[in-house]
Amino acid sequence: MPESRKQFPLRLPQELYDVYARWAGDEFRSVNAQIEATLVEAAKRQGRLKRR
Repeated sequence: MPESRKQFPLRLPQELYDVYARWAGDEFRSVNAQIEATLVEAAKRQGRLKRR
């Protein structure tokens, strides 16, 4: 069964969005995928998300 994904609006300052847009381009991801990857990694580092 596919993983369930929650959708919600996210407001970012333009400067931060631009940082993520450049970072996403460097890693061949969408901005959304880059934000998700960053959040997952931060949660793992803090021990709040089990590593897959």
